Amino acid sequence: MFDRLRQWARQLKSDVVTVYFAARDDRCPWPIRILALLVAAYALSPIDLIPDFIPVLGYLDDVLIVPAGVWLVIRWLPSEVVVDARVKAAALLAKPRNHVAAACFVLIWLLLLVCLLKALW
Repeated sequence: MFDRLRQWARQLKSDVVTVYFAARDDRCPWPIRILALLVAAYALSPIDLIPDFIPVLGYLDDVLIVPAGVWLVIRWLPSEVVVDARVKAAALLAKPRNHVAAACFVLIWLLLLVCLLKALW
């Protein structure tokens, strides 16, 4: 069961990136393009409609709203746009990630935050 859930989460992550690339494609109709941008922005944004600290409801939007939006956008997109966007998403997700570089960026942001708080204090 956990393997199926993990696979579903990986597919959803890939689909969100697919929707992002499809929204940037010129062959995508404008209404669908705007919806795709909204879905991708909501899925990738750290700000949620319902905050995650609210029990049950906090994660409900992540489990229902994002997959429903991704499914709707992919269903309405022209098939050639979806195929091209999936290729781009797979290429992006296949790239290796450098966790040391990510940690350095987080450390820099934390140091800047500490300096800002110290200056305000």
